[in-house]
Amino acid sequence: MKIIDFHTHIYPDQLAVKGSQSICDFYDLEYRYDGSADTLLREGKKAGISRFVLLPVAVKPEYAQAINRFSAEMSMEYREFYGFGTVHPEMDHMLDELENIRKLGLYGIKIHPDTQRFPIDDPRMEPLYDAISGNLPIVIHCGDPRYAYSRPERLKRVLRRFPKLQVVAAHLGGWSMFETAHEYLKDESCFFDISSCMMFLTKEAVERYIKSYGAERIVFGTDFPSWNPEKEVQSFLRLDLTQREREMIAHENAEEILKLY
Repeated sequence: MKIIDFHTHIYPDQLAVKGSQSICDFYDLEYRYDGSADTLLREGKKAGISRFVLLPVAVKPEYAQAINRFSAEMSMEYREFYGFGTVHPEMDHMLDELENIRKLGLYGIKIHPDTQRFPIDDPRMEPLYDAISGNLPIVIHCGDPRYAYSRPERLKRVLRRFPKLQVVAAHLGGWSMFETAHEYLKDESCFFDISSCMMFLTKEAVERYIKSYGAERIVFGTDFPSWNPEKEVQSFLRLDLTQREREMIAHENAEEILKLY
């Protein structure tokens, strides 16, 4: 079965250890892997993953252009990678950078409100949401009890205001607040990834959320370098799903979002 990992992070080789360590520090996790492209490919292929979506984040507005160039370069160098771009609401010309993201051939946009320190429903983001509605997907980190920036009710407000916006709500829509996310987002029009979920929930709970949201709205993700891709794939394959549901989550929904046919 083909598997697309829809949630990964990599860094330039000289920053790979520092970048991975910063994620571990932010979430109080044990350091596992450097966040280099070669390590992602090695560990991912060991797990049976054939394609990877790169989700960069600019924690400061002045970093965005360089990060987007790196994501595009990696997508050109490695046929297995589909790079996304990133923006920051404090950028002087965010829509100009959106145009640059399109010119670079990137497949979508990633934002992480908690590390970038702005709410999902920040009015400064509305011109971007409007500009990409119906034509470019956005992956949004959702959920963290420590912060109010990425709470699922904020995403619900954005989805209601921009009904054509194609969102992938990371971590089942609410990391460490899964039931709250389900309450707010179960009837909304968006996708969800299951990255950083299966180690915090029982197998039965993951199955229940997938059934409730619908397998046609779920994509697989490992959140590399935070977790072991092989263990994440094994956990996914142990879920009590039909073969049709597995295929949708493993690659078909990702192909739809990325427009790969």
